[in-house]
Amino acid sequence: MSAQTFLIIGGVAGGMSAASRIRVLNPEAKIHVFQKNSYVSYIACGMPYLIGGKVNSINTLVMYDAAFFKEKRKIDVSLHHEVQKIIPSEKIITVKNMETGTMTDYPYDRLLISTGARPVVPPLKGINLPGVFKLRELEDGIALNNFVNNNKPQSAVIIGAGAIGMEMAEAFSERNMSVTMVEKMPAILGTMDDEINEVIENELKNKNVMLIKSKAVVEFIGENSVRAVLLEDGTQLKADIVLVSIGIRPNIELARDAGIEIGQTGAIKVNERMETSIPDIYAAGDCAEAYHLLLKRNVYMPLGTTANKQGRVAGDNMAGGNVRFHGIVGTSVFKVFDLEVGRTGLSEKDAKKEGLTYVSDVIEHFSKAHYFEGAAKIRIKLLAEKASGKIIGAQLVGKNGVAKRLDVVASAIGAGMTAAEMNNLDLSYAPPFAPVYDPILIAANEILKKL
Repeated sequence: MSAQTFLIIGGVAGGMSAASRIRVLNPEAKIHVFQKNSYVSYIACGMPYLIGGKVNSINTLVMYDAAFFKEKRKIDVSLHHEVQKIIPSEKIITVKNMETGTMTDYPYDRLLISTGARPVVPPLKGINLPGVFKLRELEDGIALNNFVNNNKPQSAVIIGAGAIGMEMAEAFSERNMSVTMVEKMPAILGTMDDEINEVIENELKNKNVMLIKSKAVVEFIGENSVRAVLLEDGTQLKADIVLVSIGIRPNIELARDAGIEIGQTGAIKVNERMETSIPDIYAAGDCAEAYHLLLKRNVYMPLGTTANKQGRVAGDNMAGGNVRFHGIVGTSVFKVFDLEVGRTGLSEKDAKKEGLTYVSDVIEHFSKAHYFEGAAKIRIKLLAEKASGKIIGAQLVGKNGVAKRLDVVASAIGAGMTAAEMNNLDLSYAPPFAPVYDPILIAANEILKKL
């Protein structure tokens, strides 16, 4: 019996996790990964810190190169190869060598689509001017970093006030630029509630970042390079460099054209085994949906943690296993200047949109013993379902200790804990890390009072 052939489209988190898992379970398998760019297995989330000077080298962000996978794991990786078509009826894919233009058909026994997502780029005048950047692929980060190093820009404009925009506001400030952030919507961070956003806005102001809300960008002005950004009210913002960071959309065209079902979210629909609607074709990562444990349906929340887990599950099942992706609760955290910001579960905006009956409360308490060096208050917004008392969401902001507590709440939500059960958790205490009564317990106790 000949060895099975596994083809993987996309060589970052989901794709390489799957390939590595297949190799562990099937030492004789033929595994071939096609990646249209120059790098595989890199840490995209580290790019703002490379640009801000906290990461010394691009090599630090590349976990393994193509040669490593070939030599150590017997996984073939073809860089600069873009898959043009999937033909499920014949179980082949057509691949273009982007360096030679050659088109080649490759047969498969099982196929993984891990094509990721791409930035939303508005069709505005001047969008292609030098100095206007997006930040998604590692090549984007390299190009942006090289531009900063070579041109020493003095003024930066960030379009969009999401998490990446926040991280880049800090990065540009670290490189001695004046920073302006433009958000088309009335609120920053659309996934967060006002009580958290107001703390972040104060931090931006204290760090001399100008924030403009409820204004759309209509044009990028310049000749040989961007020089200004024009807003809809006629305001011109000086800009030596611009980052467009207004969201991403999943790369689903290959799957859609092959007849694979696309979910209501616009991403590839998958089941708990990461199978698509066509047998022997799987999907994982930022191109695919993920099951939400609270909402009891598939959602689109692209995160690196999810991509790695989905890739592992897909690889396991492609190799003949029977494991399932348990789902997500939407946990994420980021840093902006001196603040740590995180959320898990549902925000109040989400709960209202879903028509849930809930109670919520906001507390502030010290992250460490109040007398200890570095003690600062954390603000926590906690939500619980009114009928059951189950914790359904939390948002946190503070100068330290946010991620530790965010993970506690994420675990509680995943376990289906009530506010009473979370209030009884035996959490760690020592003056450098927490007060005797942890802020999480205080938040749970306040919710209990409302329940």
